[in-house]
Amino acid sequence: MPDQDLLQRRHRVLGKRAPLFYDTPLHLVRGEGVWLYDAEGKRYLDAYNNVPHVGHCHPRVSEAIAKQASMLNTSTRYLHENIVEYGERLVSTFDASLPMVMFCCTGSEANELALRMARECTGNMGIICTAHSYHGNTAAVVQVSSFLSTEQQRGRYVRTIPVIDPYRERASMSEDELANRYAEDVQAAIDAFEADGVRVAGLLMCSGLSCEGLPDVPAGYLARAVEKVRRAGGVYISDEVQGGFGRFGSHFWGHQKLGVTPDIVTMGKPMGNGHPLAGVVARRELIEDFAERNPMYFNTFAGNPVSCAAGMAVLDVIADEGLQQNAQTVGQYVLERLRALAQKHAAIGDVRGSGLFFAVEMVEDRADKSPAGSVARRVVNAMRERGVLISRIGVHDNILKIRPPMPFTAVHADQLIDTLDAVLNAL
Repeated sequence: MPDQDLLQRRHRVLGKRAPLFYDTPLHLVRGEGVWLYDAEGKRYLDAYNNVPHVGHCHPRVSEAIAKQASMLNTSTRYLHENIVEYGERLVSTFDASLPMVMFCCTGSEANELALRMARECTGNMGIICTAHSYHGNTAAVVQVSSFLSTEQQRGRYVRTIPVIDPYRERASMSEDELANRYAEDVQAAIDAFEADGVRVAGLLMCSGLSCEGLPDVPAGYLARAVEKVRRAGGVYISDEVQGGFGRFGSHFWGHQKLGVTPDIVTMGKPMGNGHPLAGVVARRELIEDFAERNPMYFNTFAGNPVSCAAGMAVLDVIADEGLQQNAQTVGQYVLERLRALAQKHAAIGDVRGSGLFFAVEMVEDRADKSPAGSVARRVVNAMRERGVLISRIGVHDNILKIRPPMPFTAVHADQLIDTLDAVLNAL
């Protein structure tokens, strides 16, 4: 079979450990909007990929890339209108206290730059992250990507805090008690650093706690956690790679939904709709202090005119096609249908989400809320066989992760939910 031949060639050149989605790998050849097509022409509804933020192969983004590439592509060491205009438009979406940007090529680079900035500008070394986080794959950033690293690999300068789990703990505590309890985990990390002679440089957290399972964050938790970090001399870094650019519907950035303005924000994949573009937005004094310490910080490909053309096209499409509002409206419809589905299927323990980002927690038993990782895996693979692509997340890999491109409509949502219903009926 052609796919088996391709798989064997891949194994020989990339290795058998290079990850692939699904028990039967998917051979994709084309994408358009929310649709993906395999080598045999079968169409799949993409309810997972956030990289093509405004849709696979959006013609306005493709045209902007091709047009600029046909004229000039060079580094940021030359003046170019695209670079400056895109920077201005990007920072205008943030609080006025975050007026400057540094460009990168990937989210990993952005988070590494943020770590450097936090450490060099505070003079401290300790970084706090969650116990099931992903922020990238460079040598420094993998240390704060705790689900990819061991405690020994993280070393002295990284401390993890437990993943918050309001689904299981909300029944025994009020929102205020939960917020205080979870914030105390941050204080415990600060105290552990200090006991080891380390001062905290920053708290790095995904704005949606995405890999952690998209928990419903108790009101006041993040503000209390960040206050403790700042009081100890650190900064708050918000990773917006998954939650940014209107994904949550109600707000353009995830940290805005949580009600806390960061000191540093990192962005990646969706920024250029898959074109390699990433960035760090921060307080002016942090970027200027970092620049003083690193007068030749430079990244050849970061923020080049072609990348910035892609980035501007993404912002244009979000605005012109009303994609943030679409996320809000369609997202509410998806949540309503998912919650109705949960009333029908006991395997669904909890449904949560915002905008076009959803988590469906699969359980073995609703009473004790025991996680059902094997069930989640079967569901994900069965959905793929029926032409709908989703994934799974969480400490126990038992949470269905649904995060479609932003042009997702109610019609697409019906296909998603109806297919999930059929899969659960067949379990």
